[in-house]
Amino acid sequence: MTTPPQPQDLYVEIDGAPAATEPGVLASLMSGYGHYTAMQVRDGRVQGLGLHLERLDRSTRELFGLGLDGGRVRALLAGALQGAGRKDASARVYVYEGIEGAAGAGGGGPLTVVTVREPFSADRSPKALKSVPYWRPAAHIKHLGGFGQRYHGDAARRAGFDEALLTGGPSHEIAEGAVTNVAFWDGTSVIWPAAPHLVGTTMSLVAPRLPSVTRSVPLAEVPYFRAAFVTSARGIAPVNRIDDTPLRVDEELMERVYAAYEAAPWDAL
Repeated sequence: MTTPPQPQDLYVEIDGAPAATEPGVLASLMSGYGHYTAMQVRDGRVQGLGLHLERLDRSTRELFGLGLDGGRVRALLAGALQGAGRKDASARVYVYEGIEGAAGAGGGGPLTVVTVREPFSADRSPKALKSVPYWRPAAHIKHLGGFGQRYHGDAARRAGFDEALLTGGPSHEIAEGAVTNVAFWDGTSVIWPAAPHLVGTTMSLVAPRLPSVTRSVPLAEVPYFRAAFVTSARGIAPVNRIDDTPLRVDEELMERVYAAYEAAPWDAL
């Protein structure tokens, strides 16, 4: 009788095989050039799976000039989950620049890495955001090498905040959080900032199910909003403070937002 694999804290597969240590593969992983997507898996299913696959294919084409087959990604994810002994997980798919001759890199083509960890529990506690003068380069891509956002995010947490809020331009226009999307409520519409940002999968699932508007949001406008919230691969949470400006947690709004998210179907791998 075959013993099923036991869940591991972190399980990694590279192009469908357990992580190797060949120099060529390590060079790819250390290059810092690539992109990824992050998702929560429950019973082998993912919300917005098609959005994740489209993101991976689009970004691979932009960075490397080649597409990334969605069927192959699904197979790699399913294989990694099986190898990790998990049906529920936090999973990421990374696409790195390939190195000529590297094992599994497809003769120099992009290298696909899947990581599987224990699932995250959604944290809906109110968040405090610290504004910083920084926009991510190529913000439309969920790219690697995010030194700036990590730097500002860590600094914000050391200052007693939960997340950095990225702003830029003469009016300190709000773009996104360091690892989240941010939205504001004016009592009628959910307003998503128009400044350069990553269109997150959770945002993409929620926005069409709410009365949403995309427009410029200067930092000075924050005190005039009735509420705000953030979205990410880990879930959705209200915002109760931006810098020194308190914001009321609108429980009725948040119930609508949570319901919109929960209405999104789960797709089988």
